[in-house]
Amino acid sequence: MPRAAASVLAVLILAAATAAVAASVAPAASKPARSISAADPLEGEILVELNAVRRAHGLRPLRLSKPLETAADAHSRSMARWGFFRHESRDGSVFWKRVQRFYGPGGYGTWSVGENLLWSTTGLDAKGAVKLWMESPGHRKNILTARWREIGLSAVVAAAAPGVYGGRDVVIVTTDFGVRS
Repeated sequence: MPRAAASVLAVLILAAATAAVAASVAPAASKPARSISAADPLEGEILVELNAVRRAHGLRPLRLSKPLETAADAHSRSMARWGFFRHESRDGSVFWKRVQRFYGPGGYGTWSVGENLLWSTTGLDAKGAVKLWMESPGHRKNILTARWREIGLSAVVAAAAPGVYGGRDVVIVTTDFGVRS
């Protein structure tokens, strides 16, 4: 395994263990991240990689959804600012309720959403992100769920991120999957 991939995997394992502990306690962030900026090129590259994987499995590609993108971005930025890493919102509400505020079921007979999260030290690339998700059964299931039609992606870079990130410079990625019909 290349050194960069091993280091990202080690950070993800650390993140999963830290997130399990942090999920039961309110995040303690004395200072918000020094700065949070969008990593727009990474978002586009992740979409290309996700759709390549879906096509390879005979699935339709995902199209971008502005409401899902807004939901994903709000969550990535909240996690970066307040130093937590989990699907639940900072206030403890379940992820689908957060997503529903932006991408609601109103007027549709079918509505469903899913979410993948990832954080790493800086230097994460799209191939590495998708590879890590594909190696995780729950994340892989979301990527390969045939019913998803739309996606919102948010990748942010946070300098000196607080809480579970330990003051490190990190990349946080949220992908919100959805279907309404």
